Amino acid sequence: MIYDYKITTGKGEQLDLADYKGKVIMVVNTATGCGFTPQYAPIEQMYKDYHDQGLEILDIPCNQFGGQAPGTDDEIHEFCTMHFNTTFPQMKKADVNGENELPLYRFLKAEKGFEGFDEHEFKPMFEKMFSEADPNWAQNPDIKWNFTKFIIDRDGKVVARFEPTADMAKVEECVKALL
Repeated sequence: MIYDYKITTGKGEQLDLADYKGKVIMVVNTATGCGFTPQYAPIEQMYKDYHDQGLEILDIPCNQFGGQAPGTDDEIHEFCTMHFNTTFPQMKKADVNGENELPLYRFLKAEKGFEGFDEHEFKPMFEKMFSEADPNWAQNPDIKWNFTKFIIDRDGKVVARFEPTADMAKVEECVKALL
């Protein structure tokens, strides 16, 4: 269950996800230098619109995809607040795949595997890039790129996974339905 996990904030403090019982949670791996970085704006808007109704956002910067989050935790936080006026909490930069992946991500991927990319201008490029690297990439539950979002309901159940190519309006509809 999601409430069994702890993660480290950007300030180095332990955050016990059990403290979020009864909340709707969005977990998103982010990067400051990505083509999807502008998604910070609608994510922040959702946080402003729905935080008082029980939405929590866990922003976990990750540098595993194209080296697009190269800064320190402080530099990443400064970028996000300066360019997107983010107010939701940022976690410590971490891996979401592989040997050093956060245990939280192992759990999330086991609950909701990869189901394909939505129609998007980057979809053909991603499919070509991933299929050249691994013929079984589509069956692998690993995170494929920055800004993959997991939505957890008030009971701690992982109910949705949205790839970065998903329309942010679809993500918001899912969140609203759970609040």
